[in-house]
Amino acid sequence: MSCPQCFSGSVHDGTPKGKVVKLHGLDAYVSEPEEGKPVKGIIIIIPDAFGWEFPNNRILADHYAEKGSYKVYLPEFMNGNSAPHWIPGMLYGLFDTGSLWSWLLKPYQVGWLIYGMVPFVIRNSFPKTWPIVKDFFTAVRENEGAHLPIGAAGFCWGAKHTVNLAQGYESNGKPLLDAGFTAHPSNLEIPAEIEKIKKPVSFAIGDKDIQVKVPQIEQIRQIVEAKPDGEKGEVRTYYGAGHGFAVRADHILKDAERQAEEAEDQAIDWFNRQFQGISY
Repeated sequence: MSCPQCFSGSVHDGTPKGKVVKLHGLDAYVSEPEEGKPVKGIIIIIPDAFGWEFPNNRILADHYAEKGSYKVYLPEFMNGNSAPHWIPGMLYGLFDTGSLWSWLLKPYQVGWLIYGMVPFVIRNSFPKTWPIVKDFFTAVRENEGAHLPIGAAGFCWGAKHTVNLAQGYESNGKPLLDAGFTAHPSNLEIPAEIEKIKKPVSFAIGDKDIQVKVPQIEQIRQIVEAKPDGEKGEVRTYYGAGHGFAVRADHILKDAERQAEEAEDQAIDWFNRQFQGISY
């Protein structure tokens, strides 16, 4: 995941409302429904490059908890190696070409971006982080989620993990997840990883995404929508949206905030529908 768009976007205003705990050996941000509301299931967010401490990701966890009545976990899957939160601002500067000063700053900005982005890419490869993610889902299934449906919401970097979790992994005869949602996925092996999906997954992808282009979006759609009941997924294309829109939407841009909210609602509606009737 070396594309600049995987690190671009904006940091949102707002104060996360959840709490930080130690859960199954990992630090995790936890958001829960309002007191008195029953928990309908567990959603585990596998975030983008900016990780579990990124305000946008924590605010999104709060929204899932509030709107969907879910307990939401946002774990530290990157062992302290998430991308620095100053990168989006630095990228804005890099793409600014409006003055001589902006051009003079380019070498400085490129150097800092390499410093911030390369360690993330090297230290958070799928082979290194997949065991961490899979072990966490296994522990949740055997404990907090023993009698509840579990969903995974993966964004950019986290989408590959979500798709792989949906390929039929189990613990004590129960699936590690009952449904998945992913927005602007990166590093997917298409069609191979999509064809292996055994649990329903919903995809939200912009038609301007540089990681998954329109022909690949249609390829994913054809595969997941042709699967049998219990495995069938869905794909929604967001026209005019680029990579990162569901988490790092730039609210200055036309329609960006609306599309981010629609992707949020898409995920909640998907989990609501897929979790109906599931009990363990």
